[in-house]
Amino acid sequence: MKYMLVSFLLFFVTATTQSQTMLINQLDSLFATYFKPDEPGGAVLLVKNNKVVWKQAYGIADIDTKEKITTNTIFNTGSISKTVVAYAILKLAAEKKLSLDDNLYKYFPDFKSKVIAEKVKLFHLLTHTSGLPDSRKVKEENEFYLTAKDEENFAPLKATMELEFEPGTKYKYSNPCFNGLALIIEQVVGIKWQDYIKQFIFIPAGMKTSDITDGPHPSTGVAHAYVKNSKGEFEELDYGEEPTFAAAGNGGVWSSVEELWQYEQAIQQNIFITEDWIKRSRTIYSFPEWKDANPNRLGLSWFITKESDMSMIGHTGSQGGFISDYCWLPEQKVFYILLCNIPKPIKDMRTKLFTLLQQHKWLD
Repeated sequence: MKYMLVSFLLFFVTATTQSQTMLINQLDSLFATYFKPDEPGGAVLLVKNNKVVWKQAYGIADIDTKEKITTNTIFNTGSISKTVVAYAILKLAAEKKLSLDDNLYKYFPDFKSKVIAEKVKLFHLLTHTSGLPDSRKVKEENEFYLTAKDEENFAPLKATMELEFEPGTKYKYSNPCFNGLALIIEQVVGIKWQDYIKQFIFIPAGMKTSDITDGPHPSTGVAHAYVKNSKGEFEELDYGEEPTFAAAGNGGVWSSVEELWQYEQAIQQNIFITEDWIKRSRTIYSFPEWKDANPNRLGLSWFITKESDMSMIGHTGSQGGFISDYCWLPEQKVFYILLCNIPKPIKDMRTKLFTLLQQHKWLD
Protein backbone atom coordinates (compact mmCIF):
# COMPACT_ATOMS: atom_id res chain seq x y z
CA MET A 1 0.00 0.00 0.00
CA LYS A 2 2.84 2.35 0.95
CA TYR A 3 4.66 1.51 -2.29
CA MET A 4 1.50 2.26 -4.32
CA LEU A 5 1.07 5.62 -2.56
CA VAL A 6 4.69 6.63 -3.23
CA SER A 7 4.36 5.56 -6.85
CA PHE A 8 1.20 7.60 -7.26
CA LEU A 9 2.84 10.69 -5.74
CA LEU A 10 5.87 10.34 -7.99
CA PHE A 11 3.58 9.98 -11.02
CA PHE A 12 1.56 13.03 -9.96
CA VAL A 13 4.66 15.19 -9.41
CA THR A 14 6.19 14.04 -12.70
CA ALA A 15 2.96 14.69 -14.61
CA THR A 16 2.58 18.12 -13.00
CA THR A 17 6.18 19.05 -13.79
CA GLN A 18 5.82 17.88 -17.38
CA SER A 19 2.60 19.87 -17.79
CA GLN A 20 4.20 23.02 -16.36
CA THR A 21 7.28 22.58 -18.58
CA MET A 22 5.03 22.19 -21.61
CA LEU A 23 3.08 25.32 -20.67
CA ILE A 24 6.25 27.36 -20.19
CA ASN A 25 7.55 26.25 -23.59
CA GLN A 26 4.21 27.15 -25.18
CA LEU A 27 4.19 30.56 -23.49
CA ASP A 28 7.69 31.30 -24.71
CA SER A 29 6.76 30.24 -28.23
CA LEU A 30 3.63 32.39 -28.12
CA PHE A 31 5.38 35.61 -27.14
CA ALA A 32 8.41 34.91 -29.34
CA THR A 33 6.11 35.13 -32.37
CA TYR A 34 5.49 38.82 -31.55
CA PHE A 35 9.07 39.91 -30.85
CA LYS A 36 12.40 39.69 -32.68
CA PRO A 37 15.71 39.54 -30.75
CA ASP A 38 17.28 42.55 -32.52
CA GLU A 39 14.20 44.83 -32.43
CA PRO A 40 12.27 46.71 -29.74
CA GLY A 41 10.29 44.21 -27.72
CA GLY A 42 8.85 43.64 -24.29
CA ALA A 43 8.87 41.90 -20.93
CA VAL A 44 6.19 39.64 -19.46
CA LEU A 45 5.54 38.17 -16.02
CA LEU A 46 2.94 35.61 -14.94
CA VAL A 47 1.86 34.78 -11.38
CA LYS A 48 -0.30 31.95 -10.04
CA ASN A 49 -1.26 31.69 -6.36
CA ASN A 50 1.17 34.49 -5.39
CA LYS A 51 4.12 32.73 -7.03
CA VAL A 52 5.91 33.95 -10.14
CA VAL A 53 5.65 30.94 -12.42
CA TRP A 54 7.11 32.45 -15.57
CA LYS A 55 8.81 35.62 -16.70
CA GLN A 56 10.65 36.42 -19.90
CA ALA A 57 12.07 39.34 -21.87
CA TYR A 58 12.40 39.85 -25.60
CA GLY A 59 14.22 42.34 -27.83
CA ILE A 60 16.18 45.50 -27.13
CA ALA A 61 15.53 48.53 -24.95
CA ASP A 62 17.53 50.96 -27.09
CA ILE A 63 18.12 50.87 -30.85
CA ASP A 64 21.42 52.73 -30.54
CA THR A 65 23.07 50.80 -27.70
CA LYS A 66 21.42 47.43 -28.46
CA GLU A 67 20.85 46.99 -24.74
CA LYS A 68 18.79 43.86 -24.13
CA ILE A 69 15.44 44.07 -22.39
CA THR A 70 15.21 42.20 -19.07
CA THR A 71 12.34 41.76 -16.63
CA ASN A 72 13.93 44.62 -14.65
CA THR A 73 13.91 47.03 -17.62
CA ILE A 74 11.99 50.22 -16.90
CA PHE A 75 9.19 51.04 -19.37
CA ASN A 76 6.70 53.86 -19.47
CA THR A 77 3.45 52.23 -18.30
CA GLY A 78 1.07 54.63 -20.01
CA SER A 79 -2.38 54.75 -18.46
CA ILE A 80 -1.60 52.15 -15.81
CA SER A 81 -0.21 55.31 -14.19
CA LYS A 82 -3.79 56.46 -13.58
CA THR A 83 -4.27 53.76 -10.95
CA VAL A 84 -1.27 55.12 -9.03
CA VAL A 85 -2.59 58.68 -9.17
CA ALA A 86 -5.98 57.37 -8.06
CA TYR A 87 -4.47 55.65 -5.00
CA ALA A 88 -2.75 58.88 -3.99
CA ILE A 89 -6.14 60.63 -4.13
CA LEU A 90 -7.78 57.80 -2.17
CA LYS A 91 -5.04 57.88 0.45
CA LEU A 92 -5.64 61.59 0.98
CA ALA A 93 -9.38 60.92 1.16
CA ALA A 94 -8.83 58.19 3.77
CA GLU A 95 -6.80 60.71 5.80
CA LYS A 96 -9.65 63.24 5.37
CA LYS A 97 -7.33 65.71 3.65
CA LEU A 98 -9.82 65.84 0.78
CA SER A 99 -13.12 64.23 -0.16
CA LEU A 100 -14.13 62.44 -3.34
CA ASP A 101 -17.24 64.64 -3.19
CA ASP A 102 -15.14 67.81 -3.43
CA ASN A 103 -15.95 69.81 -6.54
CA LEU A 104 -13.38 71.25 -8.93
CA TYR A 105 -14.11 74.85 -7.98
CA LYS A 106 -12.53 74.18 -4.57
CA TYR A 107 -9.17 73.51 -6.25
CA PHE A 108 -9.52 75.52 -9.44
CA PRO A 109 -11.41 78.78 -8.73
CA ASP A 110 -10.13 80.07 -12.08
CA PHE A 111 -12.60 77.83 -13.98
CA LYS A 112 -14.38 80.05 -16.49
CA SER A 113 -17.74 78.58 -15.47
CA LYS A 114 -18.22 78.31 -11.73
CA VAL A 115 -21.45 76.37 -12.32
CA ILE A 116 -19.61 73.65 -14.27
CA ALA A 117 -16.72 73.54 -11.79
CA GLU A 118 -19.16 73.03 -8.94
CA LYS A 119 -20.95 70.22 -10.78
CA VAL A 120 -17.86 68.12 -11.41
CA LYS A 121 -16.59 66.14 -8.41
CA LEU A 122 -13.34 64.27 -7.85
CA PHE A 123 -15.06 60.90 -8.19
CA HIS A 124 -16.22 61.95 -11.66
CA LEU A 125 -12.59 62.48 -12.71
CA LEU A 126 -11.55 59.12 -11.24
CA THR A 127 -14.27 57.29 -13.17
CA HIS A 128 -14.08 59.15 -16.51
CA THR A 129 -17.63 60.43 -16.08
CA SER A 130 -17.04 64.18 -15.71
CA GLY A 131 -18.50 65.28 -19.05
CA LEU A 132 -15.58 67.72 -19.46
CA PRO A 133 -14.49 67.83 -23.11
CA ASP A 134 -10.87 67.30 -24.05
CA SER A 135 -10.44 70.75 -25.58
CA ARG A 136 -6.67 70.60 -26.03
CA LYS A 137 -5.57 71.61 -29.52
CA VAL A 138 -2.80 69.05 -29.73
CA LYS A 139 -2.54 68.86 -33.53
CA GLU A 140 -2.66 72.60 -34.03
CA GLU A 141 -0.20 73.30 -31.19
CA ASN A 142 1.99 70.23 -31.61
CA GLU A 143 5.26 71.90 -30.61
CA PHE A 144 3.75 73.35 -27.42
CA TYR A 145 2.41 69.96 -26.31
CA LEU A 146 5.78 68.27 -26.81
CA THR A 147 6.89 69.77 -23.48
CA ALA A 148 3.57 70.78 -21.86
CA LYS A 149 3.22 69.36 -18.33
CA ASP A 150 0.13 68.58 -16.26
CA GLU A 151 -0.87 72.20 -15.71
CA GLU A 152 -0.73 73.11 -19.40
CA ASN A 153 -2.67 69.99 -20.35
CA PHE A 154 -5.43 70.63 -17.82
CA ALA A 155 -5.71 74.38 -18.46
CA PRO A 156 -7.92 74.14 -21.60
CA LEU A 157 -10.54 72.22 -19.59
CA LYS A 158 -10.90 75.16 -17.23
CA ALA A 159 -12.29 77.20 -20.14
CA THR A 160 -15.19 74.75 -20.57
CA MET A 161 -18.52 76.49 -21.04
CA GLU A 162 -20.55 73.42 -22.00
CA LEU A 163 -20.31 69.84 -20.77
CA GLU A 164 -20.60 66.92 -23.19
CA PHE A 165 -23.04 65.29 -20.74
CA GLU A 166 -24.13 65.70 -17.13
CA PRO A 167 -21.48 64.37 -14.72
CA GLY A 168 -22.11 60.81 -13.61
CA THR A 169 -24.45 59.90 -16.46
CA LYS A 170 -22.06 58.64 -19.14
CA TYR A 171 -18.52 57.40 -19.69
CA LYS A 172 -15.86 59.10 -21.81
CA TYR A 173 -12.20 58.36 -21.23
CA SER A 174 -10.20 61.46 -20.28
CA ASN A 175 -6.46 61.91 -20.02
CA PRO A 176 -6.42 65.60 -18.96
CA CYS A 177 -8.78 64.88 -16.05
CA PHE A 178 -5.96 62.86 -14.49
CA ASN A 179 -3.57 65.75 -15.08
CA GLY A 180 -6.05 67.72 -12.96
CA LEU A 181 -6.03 65.04 -10.24
CA ALA A 182 -2.23 65.19 -10.12
CA LEU A 183 -2.39 68.96 -9.63
CA ILE A 184 -4.90 68.49 -6.80
CA ILE A 185 -2.55 66.07 -5.02
CA GLU A 186 0.17 68.71 -5.25
CA GLN A 187 -2.11 71.40 -3.82
CA VAL A 188 -3.13 69.24 -0.87
CA VAL A 189 0.29 67.87 0.13
CA GLY A 190 2.36 70.97 -0.63
CA ILE A 191 5.11 69.09 -2.49
CA LYS A 192 5.46 67.74 -6.02
CA TRP A 193 2.87 65.04 -6.54
CA GLN A 194 5.57 62.79 -8.02
CA ASP A 195 7.53 62.99 -4.75
CA TYR A 196 4.41 62.24 -2.74
CA ILE A 197 3.74 59.06 -4.72
CA LYS A 198 7.34 57.92 -4.43
CA GLN A 199 7.22 58.42 -0.65
CA PHE A 200 3.81 56.92 0.11
CA ILE A 201 3.32 54.31 -2.65
CA PHE A 202 6.59 53.35 -4.34
CA ILE A 203 8.74 53.05 -1.21
CA PRO A 204 6.20 51.07 0.88
CA ALA A 205 5.61 48.75 -2.11
CA GLY A 206 9.36 48.19 -2.58
CA MET A 207 9.36 49.76 -6.05
CA LYS A 208 12.94 51.00 -5.78
CA THR A 209 13.64 51.69 -9.46
CA SER A 210 10.19 52.94 -10.55
CA ASP A 211 9.98 56.60 -11.48
CA ILE A 212 7.57 59.29 -12.69
CA THR A 213 7.93 61.71 -15.58
CA ASP A 214 8.84 65.24 -14.49
CA GLY A 215 9.50 67.21 -17.66
CA PRO A 216 12.03 65.18 -19.65
CA HIS A 217 12.91 63.06 -16.60
CA PRO A 218 13.63 60.16 -16.66
CA SER A 219 15.72 60.35 -19.83
CA THR A 220 18.31 57.68 -18.97
CA GLY A 221 18.17 54.19 -17.49
CA VAL A 222 14.86 53.40 -19.19
CA ALA A 223 13.66 51.74 -22.38
CA HIS A 224 13.04 53.99 -25.35
CA ALA A 225 9.91 53.50 -27.45
CA TYR A 226 9.71 53.05 -31.19
CA VAL A 227 7.30 52.78 -34.11
CA LYS A 228 7.95 51.78 -37.70
CA ASN A 229 7.66 54.44 -40.39
CA SER A 230 6.37 53.96 -43.93
CA LYS A 231 9.82 52.74 -45.00
CA GLY A 232 9.83 50.02 -42.35
CA GLU A 233 12.45 51.85 -40.30
CA PHE A 234 12.26 52.31 -36.52
CA GLU A 235 11.64 55.83 -35.28
CA GLU A 236 11.82 56.81 -31.62
CA LEU A 237 8.48 57.96 -30.21
CA ASP A 238 8.52 59.03 -26.57
CA TYR A 239 9.62 62.25 -24.88
CA GLY A 240 10.39 64.96 -27.43
CA GLU A 241 8.58 63.20 -30.28
CA GLU A 242 5.14 62.42 -28.82
CA PRO A 243 2.87 65.35 -27.88
CA THR A 244 1.51 65.29 -24.28
CA PHE A 245 4.19 62.78 -23.20
CA ALA A 246 5.48 65.27 -20.61
CA ALA A 247 2.04 65.40 -18.96
CA ALA A 248 2.59 62.87 -16.19
CA GLY A 249 -0.72 62.57 -14.32
CA ASN A 250 -2.30 60.51 -17.08
CA GLY A 251 0.69 58.35 -18.06
CA GLY A 252 3.89 59.31 -16.29
CA VAL A 253 4.74 56.22 -14.24
CA TRP A 254 7.79 54.20 -15.32
CA SER A 255 8.24 50.69 -13.96
CA SER A 256 9.25 47.10 -14.71
CA VAL A 257 7.18 43.91 -14.77
CA GLU A 258 8.99 42.86 -11.58
CA GLU A 259 8.05 46.03 -9.71
CA LEU A 260 4.48 46.12 -11.00
CA TRP A 261 4.05 42.70 -9.41
CA GLN A 262 5.31 44.30 -6.18
CA TYR A 263 2.73 47.06 -6.72
CA GLU A 264 -0.04 44.48 -7.11
CA GLN A 265 1.10 42.67 -3.96
CA ALA A 266 1.07 45.96 -2.04
CA ILE A 267 -2.50 46.56 -3.23
CA GLN A 268 -3.65 43.10 -2.19
CA GLN A 269 -1.89 43.36 1.17
CA ASN A 270 -3.24 46.87 1.89
CA ILE A 271 0.31 48.19 2.29
CA PHE A 272 -0.27 51.87 1.45
CA ILE A 273 -4.02 52.17 1.99
CA THR A 274 -6.64 50.36 4.06
CA GLU A 275 -8.61 47.33 2.90
CA ASP A 276 -11.94 49.18 2.66
CA TRP A 277 -10.43 51.75 0.28
CA ILE A 278 -8.79 49.01 -1.81
CA LYS A 279 -12.18 47.31 -2.08
CA ARG A 280 -13.84 50.57 -3.12
CA SER A 281 -11.21 51.12 -5.79
CA ARG A 282 -11.92 47.70 -7.29
CA THR A 283 -15.71 47.75 -7.08
CA ILE A 284 -17.81 49.14 -9.94
CA TYR A 285 -18.85 52.66 -8.97
CA SER A 286 -22.59 53.21 -8.71
CA PHE A 287 -24.27 56.03 -10.65
CA PRO A 288 -28.04 56.28 -10.02
CA GLU A 289 -28.58 58.57 -13.05
CA TRP A 290 -26.61 56.43 -15.54
CA LYS A 291 -27.78 57.03 -19.14
CA ASP A 292 -24.99 55.49 -21.21
CA ALA A 293 -25.98 52.68 -23.57
CA ASN A 294 -23.19 50.58 -22.03
CA PRO A 295 -23.11 49.68 -18.33
CA ASN A 296 -20.41 51.27 -16.21
CA ARG A 297 -17.36 49.04 -15.81
CA LEU A 298 -15.13 51.30 -13.76
CA GLY A 299 -14.10 51.30 -10.17
CA LEU A 300 -11.97 54.20 -8.95
CA SER A 301 -9.71 54.09 -12.01
CA TRP A 302 -9.65 50.27 -12.43
CA PHE A 303 -11.58 48.60 -15.24
CA ILE A 304 -13.65 45.71 -13.89
CA THR A 305 -14.64 43.45 -16.76
CA LYS A 306 -15.23 39.88 -17.90
CA GLU A 307 -12.49 38.05 -19.77
CA SER A 308 -13.51 34.62 -21.10
CA ASP A 309 -16.31 34.64 -18.49
CA MET A 310 -13.82 35.39 -15.72
CA SER A 311 -13.88 38.48 -13.53
CA MET A 312 -10.88 40.66 -14.32
CA ILE A 313 -9.50 43.82 -12.74
CA GLY A 314 -7.03 45.65 -14.91
CA HIS A 315 -5.83 48.54 -16.99
CA THR A 316 -4.05 48.90 -20.30
CA GLY A 317 -1.59 51.62 -21.22
CA SER A 318 -0.51 53.23 -24.47
CA GLN A 319 1.73 56.25 -24.92
CA GLY A 320 4.06 57.01 -27.78
CA GLY A 321 5.56 53.66 -28.80
CA PHE A 322 4.92 52.11 -25.38
CA ILE A 323 2.01 49.74 -24.77
CA SER A 324 1.14 47.67 -21.71
CA ASP A 325 -1.37 45.26 -20.21
CA TYR A 326 -2.07 44.76 -16.48
CA CYS A 327 -4.49 41.97 -15.48
CA TRP A 328 -5.59 40.46 -12.17
CA LEU A 329 -7.99 37.51 -12.08
CA PRO A 330 -9.04 37.43 -8.40
CA GLU A 331 -10.94 34.13 -8.48
CA GLN A 332 -8.17 32.27 -10.32
CA LYS A 333 -5.37 34.05 -8.41
CA VAL A 334 -3.62 34.84 -11.70
CA PHE A 335 -1.69 38.04 -12.35
CA TYR A 336 -0.30 38.95 -15.76
CA ILE A 337 1.72 41.99 -16.79
CA LEU A 338 3.15 42.87 -20.20
CA LEU A 339 5.24 45.96 -20.98
CA CYS A 340 6.40 46.75 -24.53
CA ASN A 341 8.48 49.49 -26.16
CA ILE A 342 6.84 48.99 -29.54
CA PRO A 343 3.10 48.81 -30.31
CA LYS A 344 1.76 45.25 -30.21
CA PRO A 345 -1.76 43.73 -30.29
CA ILE A 346 -1.91 43.30 -26.53
CA LYS A 347 -5.55 42.15 -26.36
CA ASP A 348 -4.89 39.45 -28.95
CA MET A 349 -1.83 38.37 -26.97
CA ARG A 350 -3.86 38.28 -23.75
CA THR A 351 -6.58 36.14 -25.35
CA LYS A 352 -4.04 33.62 -26.62
CA LEU A 353 -2.32 33.55 -23.22
CA PHE A 354 -5.57 32.87 -21.38
CA THR A 355 -6.47 30.15 -23.90
CA LEU A 356 -3.22 28.37 -23.09
CA LEU A 357 -3.84 28.72 -19.36
CA GLN A 358 -7.32 27.26 -19.78
CA GLN A 359 -5.96 24.31 -21.73
CA HIS A 360 -3.66 23.55 -18.81
CA LYS A 361 -6.50 23.86 -16.25
CA TRP A 362 -4.98 26.97 -14.66
CA LEU A 363 -8.19 28.96 -14.88
CA ASP A 364 -10.65 26.36 -13.55
